[in-house]
Amino acid sequence: MVRTGTDAGPTLAVVAREAGVSVPTASKVVNGREDVAPETRRRVTEALDRLGYVRRPRFDAAKSPGLVDLVVHSLDSSWSGAVLHGVEEAAHDAGFEVVVSAGLTRTRGGRPERGWLDKLSARGSAGVLFNLAELTQSQYAWLDQHRIPFVLIDPVIDPPPGVVSVGAANWQGGVTATEHLLALGHERIAVIAGHRRKMCSSARVAGYRSALAAAGLRHRPEYLRYGSFDEVTAHRRMLELLDLPEPPTAVFVCSDKMALGCYQALAERKLSVPDDMSIVGFDDLPEAHWAAPSLTTVRQPLSEMAATALRLLVRIMSGERPEGTRTELSTRLVVRESTGPVPGSA
Repeated sequence: MVRTGTDAGPTLAVVAREAGVSVPTASKVVNGREDVAPETRRRVTEALDRLGYVRRPRFDAAKSPGLVDLVVHSLDSSWSGAVLHGVEEAAHDAGFEVVVSAGLTRTRGGRPERGWLDKLSARGSAGVLFNLAELTQSQYAWLDQHRIPFVLIDPVIDPPPGVVSVGAANWQGGVTATEHLLALGHERIAVIAGHRRKMCSSARVAGYRSALAAAGLRHRPEYLRYGSFDEVTAHRRMLELLDLPEPPTAVFVCSDKMALGCYQALAERKLSVPDDMSIVGFDDLPEAHWAAPSLTTVRQPLSEMAATALRLLVRIMSGERPEGTRTELSTRLVVRESTGPVPGSA
C-alpha cells in the first residue's frame, strides 16, 4: 500500500535516518532540488521507495481547474509569440486560462531556477506545457511526485520514455530544403545548424545528408557547420564557408534568425542573395517575409504545434493516455526570393 509521510507512514526523519543523511537533505530530494550529489540522491530515493513514503502532493487541480501553465524559454522572439498564440486559441476553445512564465532562462549557480516549480505548485494549475525546455531528471521527478500532467512542445533533447511531446517533422524539412536547392542545380550545398546535441538540429542535418545521398552527391564535411540559433554565430559560420578554397553556392540555414546573420555576412563581402548565394531558412517566422530579399524557408507550424500540445494536455488531465508519446506535424517549403540557379548557369 502506498503511504504518505504522515502518522500513517514513515516521516521524513525516518527516511533520512534510513538513507544516512540529514532531514534537510532528504527534503531537498523529495522537492526535486538540484543541489544534491547523485549518490546521495540515489540513497534517499531508494529509501523513499523501500519505506513506501510518497510526498503528499501540494498540487491540487480542483483549486484552479480552469488554469494551465505555459513555461517558455524566453518571451523575446516571434517564435514565442507564435507558440503563445496557438496555446491561447486552443485553451480558449477548451475553456482554460493560461499563465505564462519564462523562468527556464534564469539561473543561479549554474543551475535552473526553481521559481517556476514553486509558483506552479502554489497556483494549483491543472497542467503544464513546456516550450523548448531542457528539464533535468530531478525536475521530471518533481513533476511526477506532484502528479502534475505536462506536455513538451519541441523539446531540446530527447525526453525520457513515456513523456508526451509535440514537434515538427524536422528530418523531412531538411530533406525538402536540400531537394529545393538541388532542383535549382546546386551541388555545393552547405548547412549551418544550431547546437549539435539538439534534437531539431540533428534531425535537420540528417535530412540534408539524406537528400544529398539520394542525389548521388558526397557529403563534404567542411560544408557542415554547427553553432547556436542566433545571428551572431551564423554570421561567423557563413564567413568561414566563404573563406573555403571552394565555397558553397547555396546554404541551408537551420533557422530564419540565423539566416539573417548569413545575409549580413554576405553583404559585408559584397555578395548578393540569390545571385551569388542561395539561402534557405527554417521556421517561417515573420522575419522571413520582411527580409530583403524575402527568405525561402521551411515552414514549421509553431502555432499548430502549440495548439496540439494543449489539446493533448487536456486529454491527459481528463485521464486519457495518448496512443503515442511523440506527435510530429508536417513541414512545408515556402519559396520566396532568396533562392535561384547556380551563379553563372543562366
